[in-house]
Amino acid sequence: MQSSQSSPPKAISAYSSYSRYMAEVADKRIPVTKDVWEGLSDLKRPGETFAHLLEEMIENEKKARLFRDLDEIEENDEFVEMQF
Repeated sequence: MQSSQSSPPKAISAYSSYSRYMAEVADKRIPVTKDVWEGLSDLKRPGETFAHLLEEMIENEKKARLFRDLDEIEENDEFVEMQF
C-alpha cells in the first residue's frame, strides 16, 4: 500500500578511504635492478611493506645527512660569539 504523499529520495554518499589511498600510491613505480630488489627484500622485516621500509630508510638518511652537515659546519666554519 502506497501513501499519497511520498517522501523525496534520500541521497547516499559512498566513501572509501582505501580507494583514496590507493589512488595516491598504487600507480607509482620505481624500477630497480634485481640486486637492489633482493637487497631491499633482505632488509624488509616479516609483515613489513616496502613502503614502510623505504619511509624508514628515508628518515634515517635525512638524519644522517643532518649530522654530516653539522659536523662539516663545525669543522670548516668560523663562529662568532653573540652577545645577548
